[in-house]
Amino acid sequence: MATRSIKRIDQPSSAAAARALPSRFLGKVALVTGASNRGIGGAIAERLAKEGAVVVTASLHEPTRLLHKLSEAKVTCSWTQCDVTKSDQVVRTIDELVEELGRLDVVINNAGYDVAGPFSRLTDAQWQHILEVNLSGVMNVSRAALPQLELWKGVIVNITSASGLGGTPGLAAYSAAKAGVDGLTRSLAVEYAAKSVRVVGVAPALVKTPMSARYAAGMTTKVWDKLVDCHPLGIGATQDVAAAVAFLASHEARWISGITLPLGWMPSYPLPFDAYVGGAE
Repeated sequence: MATRSIKRIDQPSSAAAARALPSRFLGKVALVTGASNRGIGGAIAERLAKEGAVVVTASLHEPTRLLHKLSEAKVTCSWTQCDVTKSDQVVRTIDELVEELGRLDVVINNAGYDVAGPFSRLTDAQWQHILEVNLSGVMNVSRAALPQLELWKGVIVNITSASGLGGTPGLAAYSAAKAGVDGLTRSLAVEYAAKSVRVVGVAPALVKTPMSARYAAGMTTKVWDKLVDCHPLGIGATQDVAAAVAFLASHEARWISGITLPLGWMPSYPLPFDAYVGGAE
């Protein structure tokens, strides 16, 4: 069986990108959940920190390479261990953050987990855990953070997925959880608009990450080509998501709330039915 590797769209050099970055988050404190060394959360943390934010990452495992990289770049980014499915840990994390830093302006709900495979093989435990991480985790963090965000007229950016908007057979539980996040985004945006808190989302299609590379490795050429065809602008990079998040979290997007922005795909390019179910033709 032929396997496929993920190729991303062309990016500017890191040096050129760094020189071009604005400083939209000076004086702001941001919390990013689920940040890893090479994933979307890590790219978002790096982008916000390089634009001036004091960034706290919260995850199960310390992103040591990311923190070292940002330390060398002389930007402020720290880590705290937190399981977003445990409300007591989330409350503790935010309380400690505020006690140390004095405020919280931006929350990026990025922590996520998925299991790919036919719906008929999905176990109760898998379904429950996927919803706990991807949906209840967003609720736990948002609920604990909102009192601080009200004080500072802050913003929540939820990382959802094209699967939640368009649907992806083989990722039924993940798609359901992400669709739930989209609904939560809209509802919180309406409820907290009068308090000047914005709530938005981004829904990336396929992005070059270690997780997506794992799926790509098991796809046939035919299935891979069908998946690529769903991305009219090519496969994305983590920096593409980070750039969209940085805009939506900034004051430049002050008139935007209650939307989930699709990244890398359009509804007229439906996701293939067999891409995540074992590479079936």
